Amino acid sequence: MIRLPGLIDPHVHLREPGAIHKEDYDSGTASALAGGVTMVLAMPNTKPPIFDADTLDLALQAASQKARCDYAQYLGAGPDNADVVASLAPRAAALKMYLDSTFGQLRLDDMSLWMEHFRKWPGETPIVTHSESHAMGAAILMAHLYDKPIHIAHISLREEVLLIKAAKERGVQVTCEVCPHHLFLSSGGIPLSPAGDDCCADGLSAGRAEVRPRLATRADVESLWENLDVIDCFATDHAPHTSLEKDGESPPPGFPGLETLLPLLLTAVQEGRLTLEQLLEKSVVNPGRIFNLPVQPETWVEVDEKARYEIKSAELHSRCGWTPFEGWQVQGRVTRVVLRGREAYKDGRVLVEPGFGRNVRG
Repeated sequence: MIRLPGLIDPHVHLREPGAIHKEDYDSGTASALAGGVTMVLAMPNTKPPIFDADTLDLALQAASQKARCDYAQYLGAGPDNADVVASLAPRAAALKMYLDSTFGQLRLDDMSLWMEHFRKWPGETPIVTHSESHAMGAAILMAHLYDKPIHIAHISLREEVLLIKAAKERGVQVTCEVCPHHLFLSSGGIPLSPAGDDCCADGLSAGRAEVRPRLATRADVESLWENLDVIDCFATDHAPHTSLEKDGESPPPGFPGLETLLPLLLTAVQEGRLTLEQLLEKSVVNPGRIFNLPVQPETWVEVDEKARYEIKSAELHSRCGWTPFEGWQVQGRVTRVVLRGREAYKDGRVLVEPGFGRNVRG
């Protein structure tokens, strides 16, 4: 057995309010604990989106009643709420700006709208952007112009990691994250890990491979691995949709990931692609620093690092009922989680009740 600190996932979608048939604070945080994650930061693109005081209260009320691990809630940047979200900043995980692939009340299709948010957001926590390729370059420039920290969500391309590297070298306040699916899967859902090659070499179906940003080329994936020193955080972008939805005529983009994060990363450690120090730096130390998060006292995760097993969706706690890593052989099983001095998970069972989780911005 090895003992690790509780992991922090700075990018999860818990689907509450508005789509709790996919996930809610109860099932999502149960999945987090089973994966060794003791703190999650929840995204704001719900129904309704979390973008003012009333919707923030709505989300936090649900979390206070249901969350089993600790949490904070993002605010969403909209076209006319820069003043409102800035005033709510102390209560939020951070501000999320969707500059690609979103619609409705959080759509920002004019850079003058970006400018208002960069100008008014206080800056104690970063502005987090879904900004791919050229949009990412524009967002980094704007952060530099307004002297605000920016965190780039789920990078996936060689050009993105190289641009972030160059920006860091010039003193821009930019950090970034990468998701396991962008490290272990390439276009079409083809596995790139030796652990996956044995069991699912044909990849995923077209619907199940749908995700944003899209899965990239093998060369892009290898560039992410080669530039791990540039990447600050591992984040799941846990985005659950039911298997029925993913197999339907219009499959929504997104993968569940909370429960498979740590086993996949520990398997990479066993394969020599990652060190345990890097895993902890990017899953505990850096997320805590970047988002100004409190240390969780008396909190740890026990892992049987020699346990080798097969990922099975039937054994996972997420409500969505599937995983893109079905059948993968991994090494490193979470056996026990202690959160704030209380045994929260042991041997497949979540032991803390809904509502045990704390709002770290409370």
